[in-house]
Amino acid sequence: MLAVENIDVFYGDAQALDGVSLEIGEGAIVAIVGANGAGKTSLIRTIAGMLSPAHGRILYRGTNITGWPSYRVCDLGIGQVAEGRQVFPTLSVAENLAVGAMLPRARNLREQNLEKVYAMFPVLMERRQQAAGTLSGGEQQMLAIGRCLMGAPDMVLFDEPSLGLAPAVVQNVLRCVRDLNRDGLTCVLVEQNVAVSLKLASHAYVLENGRITIAGSGEALLADDRVRQAYLGL
Repeated sequence: MLAVENIDVFYGDAQALDGVSLEIGEGAIVAIVGANGAGKTSLIRTIAGMLSPAHGRILYRGTNITGWPSYRVCDLGIGQVAEGRQVFPTLSVAENLAVGAMLPRARNLREQNLEKVYAMFPVLMERRQQAAGTLSGGEQQMLAIGRCLMGAPDMVLFDEPSLGLAPAVVQNVLRCVRDLNRDGLTCVLVEQNVAVSLKLASHAYVLENGRITIAGSGEALLADDRVRQAYLGL
């Protein structure tokens, strides 16, 4: 479904990604794990069209989308739930969700997708007239996911969806990712909770200093001594 081929990404003279290649199969949950500063968010932003690689290319269902602006990438079917949620704090819940449905691909599905989002997150229905900035962190994360789903994506890039949330809320968010995948959504999961993300993932990549160093099934990486020592403290 998605192929990233040997991409290099720079911030000025600083290299964030160095020859990164990976594949995302349709219907999969693929985890990308690594320490802070490893390049995970840079990879997500590059796939989403927010950064342009200096070298390499990105293919989505056979179409070369390298360097496309983010609005074109979104309208092709790649959604993003950004790190830190990034809801519009002064807009209501309903208005935030309406923003997500502004993509041409999603306009005719607006009411249908809104029903799905409210069914998945009933609290958003209850608080639809409330300013998004007054929601709890967990509710804002639900809203960020809901807003992304309003764009009718086929693939969603989740960037640290559990960051800063209470443990009970984290379980709900990750359960949501699993349920969306069971409904057919392809998911790319960048997540600080390495053990949980590897248990969820059918395939996973370890990113270190801008390079992919280990790849395999989530189960295989959970059993890998290098991963266990570096990220699981075992």
